[in-house]
Amino acid sequence: MRGFELLLVGVVLALGACSPSDRVVPERPHRTTVTVLEGQSTSDPGIEDMINTLVASALPDIELRWEVMGWGDQFEAQIQSRFAAGEVPDILIGKAQDVATYVPSGNLAPLSATMMRAVRPEALPAVTLDGKAYGLPYNTFYQGVLYNKDLFRREGWRVPTTPEQMKALVTAVKAQGMVPFAAHFVENWYLGNIFMQFAIGEVLGRSPEWGKRFRGGSQSFADSPEMARGFDRLKLVFDHTWKDALSIDQTEADQRFARGEAAMYVTGSWTLQNIDGHHPDIGIFPFPNATGDARLIFEPNITFMKSARTNDPGAVDRVLAVIFGNADLASRISEFTKTSTLLTTPVPEEPLVIQVDVDRYRKTGRIVDATLGNNQLIWSFQAEFAGRLQDWLQGRASLAEVTAWADKNRALSAP
Repeated sequence: MRGFELLLVGVVLALGACSPSDRVVPERPHRTTVTVLEGQSTSDPGIEDMINTLVASALPDIELRWEVMGWGDQFEAQIQSRFAAGEVPDILIGKAQDVATYVPSGNLAPLSATMMRAVRPEALPAVTLDGKAYGLPYNTFYQGVLYNKDLFRREGWRVPTTPEQMKALVTAVKAQGMVPFAAHFVENWYLGNIFMQFAIGEVLGRSPEWGKRFRGGSQSFADSPEMARGFDRLKLVFDHTWKDALSIDQTEADQRFARGEAAMYVTGSWTLQNIDGHHPDIGIFPFPNATGDARLIFEPNITFMKSARTNDPGAVDRVLAVIFGNADLASRISEFTKTSTLLTTPVPEEPLVIQVDVDRYRKTGRIVDATLGNNQLIWSFQAEFAGRLQDWLQGRASLAEVTAWADKNRALSAP
C-alpha cells in the first residue's frame, strides 16, 4: 500500500477499537425554563425578541418560553383560564391596572423591596395593594389630545381648556374645510379608551371611591352628570371625524393625522410609533373637562408580574433583575415603543416629540395616573361597555339602554 493508504487504515482501526463508552461527549448544561405570558399593546410586538437576546446572553442557564397575544382582546381570557386550571406562567406581562384585577386570585407574588427600587416611585401606587407591590412597571404612555402645532400656529388657534373653547375650536376647524378629529372607531378598545379619558377627567381622576359607590348602588351611569359629560365628549369626536372612521384601524388613522388630514387626535403617545419621522410639529394637551382643570393622563404600560405558583422563584427574580438593571435594553424599548422609561437606573432616551408639553404639565402638577380610573372600572367592564357605546353611536341602541346595561352589570366592574 502507499503511505497515505496505510495511514488511513490505521486511523480506521484505531477508531473502531474505541467503544462508545471510551469517547468523551461534552455534557449540555442544564437550562431552566421560565414561562412568560405577555399581553401586548399595539406598540409592543418585537420587545420579546430584545428581552430574549439579553437574557440569553446574561443568563445562559435560563431559557424564556414565550406566549404572546393582544392585551385588549385576548390577555384577560387567557389569564383567567390559566388561573382556573392552576397553570400560571412564571412571569405575566400586562399593564399596571392588571395588578388590582389579579391579586385577589392569590396567583401573584409580592415583590421584594430590592426589586421595587428599580422602579420610579411615581409608578408604584398603581401596583401596590395593602402595602405590598405586585408588579414592576417598565414604561409609560401619555394620553390626551395630540394636535398639529403647525396648523394651530398658522390659523391662530389656541389650545382649549374648557368644553366651550373646545366646541368653538371644532367649529373654527370645520369653517376652514378641515377635519377636527382623527379617530378609528372600528376598534372597540379605542372607543373604550377615549371614553375612559373623559371619565377620568370628569370624575374618576378626582373621586377614587366612585367605583365602590357605583357598585354599592349610590352612584349610577344613568344619573351621573359627570358620566353624561363623557358621552357628550364622545359624541363630539364621533360627529367631527372622517366619515369612514367606523371602518379604519389605528395605523390608518395615525398616518392620516401625520399627513395633516385632521387637526387633533384623542389618543395616546403609542400613536407616535406609526408617525415618528413623518409628521408636522405635534403637541399634546388634556381633553378639557367641565371644571377647566383637566390633567394629562399618565399610564404605566408594560408591567411584569411574578407568579405565586412558580417552581423556581429564584430564576424568575434573576430574569427580572437582568431586565430592570439594563439601561441599554430600556433605551431601545423606549425608542421602539415611543414610551418613557420608569426605571431608576439612568437610561439614555430620545425625547418624545411631545416631551416639551409633557414636562410642562408635569411641572405644574397636571398629570393624573390612569390607574385611578382603571382600578375603579376594570378593563373587561370597559371593553363590554365600549361595545354598547358602539351600538349607541351607530344608532342601534339608545343612550338610556347603554347606561341601563352599565348599571345592571355594575358588579362586573370590580377588580
